[in-house]
Amino acid sequence: MTAALGTAALGCGLAASLVSALAWHRGRPAALAVRAGRAALGCAALAVALQVAGLIGHEPSGHQGHRVPLSDTVTSLWSALEASLLLWLLALTGVAAVAGRRHRPGDRLRSVAMASVMLVCAVFFAVSALTGRPVVPAAADGPGPGALLHLGSAALAVPFGHGVACLVTGRTEIGTIRRWTLAAWVPLTAGIVLGAWWSYRALGWGGSWEWDPAENGALMPWLLATALLHAAPSRAMRPWVAPLALAAFLLVPLGMFLAANDATPPGTALPVTVLPVTALAGAALLGVLVVTLVGARALLARREPRHPACPDPLLLLGCTLLAVLAGTVLLGLLLPPAVELLRGERPEAGPPYYEGTLVPGLLALLALMGAAARVRHPRDGTAAGERHDGTAAGERHDGTAAGERHDGTALGEWRDGTALGERFGGAAAGVGRGLAWPLGVGAGTVAALAFTGPPPVMALAAFGLAAFVLAAVAGRLLARTGGEPMGLRRAGGLVAHAGIALAAVAVAASSGYAEEATARVWTGGSVLAGGYTVRLEAVERDAHAAATTVTAVVSAAREGTIVDVLRPSLTTYPASGGPPVARPAVRSVLLHDLYVSVTDAGEDGRTAVLRVAVNPFMSLLWASGAIIALGGLLALIGGRGRPRTPPPGPASVPRPRRAAAM
Repeated sequence: MTAALGTAALGCGLAASLVSALAWHRGRPAALAVRAGRAALGCAALAVALQVAGLIGHEPSGHQGHRVPLSDTVTSLWSALEASLLLWLLALTGVAAVAGRRHRPGDRLRSVAMASVMLVCAVFFAVSALTGRPVVPAAADGPGPGALLHLGSAALAVPFGHGVACLVTGRTEIGTIRRWTLAAWVPLTAGIVLGAWWSYRALGWGGSWEWDPAENGALMPWLLATALLHAAPSRAMRPWVAPLALAAFLLVPLGMFLAANDATPPGTALPVTVLPVTALAGAALLGVLVVTLVGARALLARREPRHPACPDPLLLLGCTLLAVLAGTVLLGLLLPPAVELLRGERPEAGPPYYEGTLVPGLLALLALMGAAARVRHPRDGTAAGERHDGTAAGERHDGTAAGERHDGTALGEWRDGTALGERFGGAAAGVGRGLAWPLGVGAGTVAALAFTGPPPVMALAAFGLAAFVLAAVAGRLLARTGGEPMGLRRAGGLVAHAGIALAAVAVAASSGYAEEATARVWTGGSVLAGGYTVRLEAVERDAHAAATTVTAVVSAAREGTIVDVLRPSLTTYPASGGPPVARPAVRSVLLHDLYVSVTDAGEDGRTAVLRVAVNPFMSLLWASGAIIALGGLLALIGGRGRPRTPPPGPASVPRPRRAAAM
């Protein structure tokens, strides 16, 4: 009965979405488009409620055991592809309802954008209906923060719709794209950080990031959304906006599909019934993505000015790096199943691949962040992309765009004909003066750490570049003290950059300076790591029909004094035949974590294999994630109330030219 009602709700939602899309496309009646969108939201909410009711009721097809806690039962809604699609559909229709709550008659751009969003909703209603009723496994170790990730990724549908509208109408509403991208970027950031925290605390991986498909599926749209946030305000980067908006959203379902179909642990072959679906569907979605982006870029190229503005080289390089990093992650997700389909053997794109290809790019991004915070405009001393009144380089009060001045000169060229950087003795001297002391701080940090011992090269580079970024951001903030106030929008960007630099410090410290040891010990035996003595006191076994849990009771001592008693565990599920799930025990202090997990246990109940690690600066990693999200929130708040792009109409009379030069 529940399944039939759920299917009916999805069918009604599909019809409502199509009606709303058609009404938006025709531009009338607006009330019908809005009401049909709200009806689609109601249908999605009903489908989710029915699925949750089925999970709570422990219906046979739900595969839920009566021993599973209620919280895990409900939140396992997003632990399988079909059920995750329902939650994604709820977030998507909710975003569409909010975005379409106001309509300006005659605004073709908004009508096309909302029609595109509602068509996306219709597609996912159809996909959810065709996949059949979800079969959701029990969430043995908690679900992770999937709701935040779904909310953030669903909000990218609005920039996607405006990207389509840009291709159709030739107009771009940058304010809406920026606001909705920030509205997606903040929960995406929070979801990724909370997901790393949950993986670290709830799973026995031993780290916060394992480059698994679920993590990478969230990372790709985050990288492209970050590039979109930086490209949107600049008119010189305007041709990037629509392709980035389209790609950021299209990578969400692609990553979600690949993650859900990665049914086996890394290094093992996929089942024969899963492999063709994963590889072919993934390749098809990749093909759609490439064709869409190439077509978008071709359409935009026809509308580009004959003499385009010269983009800021730092901004251009940063957006390019972010796009390349996202493409590298996508390649790592698609190649293994595709190669296995073609050659019968599956290569592993694990941490060595991602760390070897992405870490250099991430370090380069740190260098760009520090330079962008301190590079000054050669004429008036303001930073690149910012004015004294706090407005961004892509928005002017008089309606002109960045990259174009009232006298027709382009951004990057002065009114006397000299190029950017060839004024007052050349750009190199100005850049050097702005970056001298932040570079000194970074170099001093590298020198101080090098004298303490031979640290890993990548960790040393991360420490130096992070110190450079923090010094540059601090200098930028202090430069405004006592002067003109800095807007929340710019301040939020600086706060987010500082948070990323702190995260780089934490990751470099935890990966380069962690100490760990693994050993099989008898009751009463000990493992030494990082100044701790971890002693196995007892092994407890709890066996029942669904699962068997082995808990190691260990005492942690430092300098002969017991500081804590921990209880890591290892759970196996005989019926599923899957690998054991390790639940670690973590003791967190200010500067490090003591991380203890069980990887194996003897049948006699007297031995266990303990993995003990001392991970430095993990608390800083979680704090830096909060700082990054806070920076995005400040930028979102600071961007509210900005003048919006006016609806199409008679050409407006230009305002008088301001006396002050850019």
